Amino acid sequence: MKIKEIEEYAQVRAKARAYLCYIIGRHISQTIINGDISTVLAKLEPLHESIPTAEAIYALDGKGIQITENISKDKKLQGIGKGEDRSDRAYYYKTQREHRCTLTEPYPSNLSNTMVVTASFPIVDENDNLISIICVDISLANILRMVHPSSIDSYSGKLSKIAYTAFSLALAGVSLLLFVKGVTAFLHFGVDFTAIDINEMFKATILLTLSLAIFDLVKAIFEEEVLGKEKKGATGEGHQTMIRFLGSIIIALSIEALMLVFKFALTDPAQLVYAVYLISGVALLLVSLSVYVKFIQPRLKDTEKMN
Repeated sequence: MKIKEIEEYAQVRAKARAYLCYIIGRHISQTIINGDISTVLAKLEPLHESIPTAEAIYALDGKGIQITENISKDKKLQGIGKGEDRSDRAYYYKTQREHRCTLTEPYPSNLSNTMVVTASFPIVDENDNLISIICVDISLANILRMVHPSSIDSYSGKLSKIAYTAFSLALAGVSLLLFVKGVTAFLHFGVDFTAIDINEMFKATILLTLSLAIFDLVKAIFEEEVLGKEKKGATGEGHQTMIRFLGSIIIALSIEALMLVFKFALTDPAQLVYAVYLISGVALLLVSLSVYVKFIQPRLKDTEKMN
């Protein structure tokens, strides 16, 4: 189960609810006269044909007791469930309270061990008394395929994963080469510490810092775009990746500026102005990064409130 899929579901939940409620309502009338539920139950099979990806379709009475066996293509789910008390389920008491078609948040199915959502459609009499609830269980993956196909297994989704994988491997190779070059830059001195060149040590530090920054970027891209994982504070993870990457670049440039200060101070003080230019550039990057963080904070808070 991927956290990213749950976040995508949160974005398309209204569309998914509208679609499922429309399909159910097209087959089943919400109001019946004289409490004759048999005509409604006879329409569950045609309903299942209209939603072939449904994990199970069944009906509850007004007290939350399942009054029909599951209708399902899965042999493990087909023909079971009648008599089960589902009055403790969120979809039951929410539908009972609101008297309208609802769609639940994703939850783990006790039978299939997958994340599912349940669309519940109330059946009432002419006095608006709840008589029955028609329930449609559908897996999270299937509901996303229905209303947001690019997020699961469409051609564009698969192509995007392949492309991100290729770029991740290429960047990982660059990071490895920088790491090897950075390590060899100071290892060739061996154990003769008197032969150590400070300039070479600074260069090695810069190479290793850049290698770490690129590796961190590769890790974020691969986990989010290929594996579909999200970290804590996922609403702003993309921004955090940018902040961490720019932070590493600023550190590398700061080291380079420090190296130039020492170098020009010893060899050519007249060239110190170039080190000052570089330090000014680093300061400008720091100010720009601070402004960027300042402006994204309200947006992240608004996104968290919406979720």
